[in-house]
Amino acid sequence: MRVLVTGGAGFIGSHLVDRLLSEGYSVVVIDNLSSSVVDPCSFWGCSGTLKFIKCDLVSPSIECVSAFRDVSFVFHFAANPEVRVSYTDPMIHFENNMVATMNVLEASRKSMVEGIVFASSSTVYGVAERIPTPEDHPLEPISVYGAMKASGEITIKTYSRLYKLKSLILRYANIVGPRLRHGVIWDFINKLTNNPSVLEILGDGLQRKSYLYIDDAVEATLRAYNLLLSDEPGSIRVYNIGNTDWIYVKDIARIVADVMGLGSVEFKYITAIPGGVGWPGDVKYMLLDISRIVNDTEWRPRYNSYECIEKTAKAIYRVAAQSS
Repeated sequence: MRVLVTGGAGFIGSHLVDRLLSEGYSVVVIDNLSSSVVDPCSFWGCSGTLKFIKCDLVSPSIECVSAFRDVSFVFHFAANPEVRVSYTDPMIHFENNMVATMNVLEASRKSMVEGIVFASSSTVYGVAERIPTPEDHPLEPISVYGAMKASGEITIKTYSRLYKLKSLILRYANIVGPRLRHGVIWDFINKLTNNPSVLEILGDGLQRKSYLYIDDAVEATLRAYNLLLSDEPGSIRVYNIGNTDWIYVKDIARIVADVMGLGSVEFKYITAIPGGVGWPGDVKYMLLDISRIVNDTEWRPRYNSYECIEKTAKAIYRVAAQSS
């Protein structure tokens, strides 16, 4: 089967492409390389089972749109991943996360693609009233990033109903692992590299969230996708993909400092935002109810949040140390 992965040079996307290639898929990768973590042609080799098209989905080229004609399914993982940026420059997220999604849907519809897998986010729930948060919880995002993901979900569901496009919406928790280039672990390592004595932490450190290792996230993604293959045209599946536990930000800071061999770091908490969150639009507590995907696919995370943080910190710090 030939599939297309938008954002395939990014963090989650590149790991997904790894797995698809290993399972014998022919893969088309579309990426504008703005937040890429791999160079597709040097990393995979752009021949045989992989084709790479550099393209901005906000204004896709003819070559980019034409690529949709030759695939059965689209994994839409292209997006601007920086939630904080959505507060300071919301138009970036509207264009990269909503306009791009609309263009992907139109290209899929016109090419009669069978289905689409959409990388959504736990941020669509906003400040959840129920924790762990199930898929039927109201979508009330408090960030522009979350609002664009929720809008993408609604638009995809509408296309499924109108044009019989199979759709799989995956609401990811915080996904971490090798190649990660954003988020709290990456931020802490960079800060401590510049100043090993003091670590500035946005918020009161009591933010508590769930983390999932990238290998577990890709496994869950493909198990859910395999269910979609046998569904009727126009079917819609929605799954939370996260862990069964969560961790405080202050504990993440301690784990990162320990991995870097720093025993006497001063943690300086920046609490300018009411409620102890890190920035406007930040959700203080996040833990997803994953019972639906567990029941449907028998998938379970192999690593808890603490193990995910430690494994990721070691991987990122090792690469940073080698390049310094």
